[in-house]
Amino acid sequence: MVTDTAPAWSFRHHWMAHAATHARMRPDKPALRHLGTTTTWAQLSRRSLQLAAALAGRGVREGDRVALLTLNHPWFVESVFAANSLGAMAVPLNFRLAPPELEHILSDCTPSALVVDAQLLPRLAEVPAAGSIGTVIVIGGEAQARGRHLAYEDLLASAPPMELPDISEESTALIMYTSGTTGRPKGVMLSHRNMQVQAITCIQAMDIFDDSDVGYLTAPFFHIAGLGSVVANFLVGGTVVIHPLGAFDPRAVLDAYEREGATVAFNVPQQWDLICAEPGIDQRDLRLRVISWGAAPASDATLRAMGRCFPGALNVAVFGQTETSPITCVLRGEDSLRKLGSVGRPIPTLQYRVVGPDMNDVPVGEVGEIVYRGPTVTQGYWNKPRETAEAFHGGWFHSGDLVKQDDEGFVWVVDRKKDMIISGGENIYCAELENTIAAHPSVVEVAVVGRPDERWGQVPVAHLALAPGAALSLAQLTEFLDGRLASYKMPKDLVVAGALPRNAGGKVVKGELRQRGS
Repeated sequence: MVTDTAPAWSFRHHWMAHAATHARMRPDKPALRHLGTTTTWAQLSRRSLQLAAALAGRGVREGDRVALLTLNHPWFVESVFAANSLGAMAVPLNFRLAPPELEHILSDCTPSALVVDAQLLPRLAEVPAAGSIGTVIVIGGEAQARGRHLAYEDLLASAPPMELPDISEESTALIMYTSGTTGRPKGVMLSHRNMQVQAITCIQAMDIFDDSDVGYLTAPFFHIAGLGSVVANFLVGGTVVIHPLGAFDPRAVLDAYEREGATVAFNVPQQWDLICAEPGIDQRDLRLRVISWGAAPASDATLRAMGRCFPGALNVAVFGQTETSPITCVLRGEDSLRKLGSVGRPIPTLQYRVVGPDMNDVPVGEVGEIVYRGPTVTQGYWNKPRETAEAFHGGWFHSGDLVKQDDEGFVWVVDRKKDMIISGGENIYCAELENTIAAHPSVVEVAVVGRPDERWGQVPVAHLALAPGAALSLAQLTEFLDGRLASYKMPKDLVVAGALPRNAGGKVVKGELRQRGS
């Protein structure tokens, strides 16, 4: 939330301040690369400030929202930098959302300007709220830019770069809409300070100390994992290579790693599996020194394959959520197998506690909710004071993650608070079941939900997607789980589907599973 008056000690600690500094200190160094085209720091700074001037000329002011409906490319970065240079908030939109979902978000954040890829422009015709946006800037579609639709490059050419104004680091830089697995998406407000400290977290976790690193981005920018994984490069002046979005092709990614000299890369475990299975990987000239993963658990087999394919690289697992910018826990390579299944230890830039419903700390080894406070925690939810107050009950941000911690401080996530099943008075944590079931060789995807039961209150039901040609009965699954899970945790039913339903953010929609004859 933008403050009315910046405090006397506030600094211009925001993305564009760094870009402007790098433009002076390393003007010709690549800041971004995309499909073989380089944007230097000088170009990035100048173009962003040209766009900022053009937006200001069309009435965009401090505190306004600028929405972005784009794929992954340098124009996205320029647009975020431009909006933030004015003290406006950038609102990345998930282009995979259906028109009613986009309608909800645009009606909620009421942007004064929208930057959109030409190929995505037709989607706005199905979104009534888009019609009330005063300025629509079209990337790559000069022929489609007419009336209130303005061509991006023409707009830049018409505006000289503006001077970079003072913007409080406490002002809101981003509104990132959560994927809404249990309801409509909420806009998470992240400040410039949130993202600055996130950069410091990445620097510490991944040993990014100078501008020599080449970060490789495959995550979408509309997801916090996209921006969150490259803020360290923005801070230190390194290079970010932006991979085009689309179906994940491990050979194409490896070709790009090799061609671009990538040194730091983040992928989800399933993507690392595909990369490590690619023939001839050991013959490639790869320079990766940090291989990072998150968003889902990695198996013993995945971790060993990553170690075999990238023997000199630091293996770093990151865990968090949009509301925490996003990283809260880090598991580094030396502990990944020793603490298999753990999300690591909480980062030093955050305070945390593991608490019960009474907000008292639970003993080591017992399950509680992990709560946070510190400089990477969200300012709250846009236009949602009640939800914000609930999330910060007791003065701490409530993550919704039920965890247990060992005597070395390592954290294991046992479930999301809302997904916990209470069966016969016993707590059953869906994430624990899912992680255990996922080890079955026939299982490709798994999600566990609760089903009402007259005797037990609730019982767990496993929804599975299986490998091609595989078959699995409840009896066979129970036999596999025997000795791995307590008897009361065993699934009482099994539903096999071709694929699990996922929302536009890639998360399994458990509400739909509960309605699917579970």
